[in-house]
Amino acid sequence: MTPEQRYFFDVAGYLHLENVLSSKQLVACQKATQRYIDTPVDQLPEGFGKDGKRHINGFAFDKTLESLVFHPKTWPIIMELTNQKPRLTSGTLQVDLPDSGGGGLHCARDDYGWESCRYEVRDNKIYCDNFVVFPYFDDVFPGDGGLLVVPGSHKASFPRPKTMFYNGNVVDTNDLPLGVINLTPRAGDVLIISELLTHGILPWNPPDRIRRILVLRYTPQHKGGGGPSETLKDRLSSQTLELMAPAHYTHSKNITQQNKIRID
Repeated sequence: MTPEQRYFFDVAGYLHLENVLSSKQLVACQKATQRYIDTPVDQLPEGFGKDGKRHINGFAFDKTLESLVFHPKTWPIIMELTNQKPRLTSGTLQVDLPDSGGGGLHCARDDYGWESCRYEVRDNKIYCDNFVVFPYFDDVFPGDGGLLVVPGSHKASFPRPKTMFYNGNVVDTNDLPLGVINLTPRAGDVLIISELLTHGILPWNPPDRIRRILVLRYTPQHKGGGGPSETLKDRLSSQTLELMAPAHYTHSKNITQQNKIRID
């Protein structure tokens, strides 16, 4: 992480990285995500499916999407936040169509308890054991809807009172309660948030545009379940399989010795 990124993430609990994807990458990702969206459920390969907005295992649908788990502009950040012990636990494609509903404010502390996540600074580096990387494939403009965050809430020492921020149900882009902001990335940008950050989703308002993002979840390698299914393993590169594999606290994965990773 750069000093600027480290300071902003520590203060705000999120990062907005602009122009991460090249024009060529962006077009390829847009085509890949649209193929997934347009494929009838009964024609999808094993291991894929649709659950409302969620397109299961979207990162594995195409190599262009899979490569984003190691993007050179996010990989150093992933490495720092996991103390050089990274693990990808899942990668869903999320699609907001016109009139898609939103989702209430929440965070890992709310959902799983205060002890569920760690965030601290050691040796001038940030350790965050549950965070999400969101590559954006469509523009989001003010008034469209999309991601809500409460900047700085990742460091809250007190539970959020349920009555705050309209009881956690923020639905109007023109009526955001004090302390809540709507992030509006453009296509090719990437957002990174700590799961300790209070966040939610506004309804998607544009009648003629959609919002496509990957939801790439990372933890340190000692956390999480048993890794991808056998079916999914057959589709993934050896580098991604190593990234998704659980490992002991002291183990160093081969991928962590590389600054730039090309999947096979």
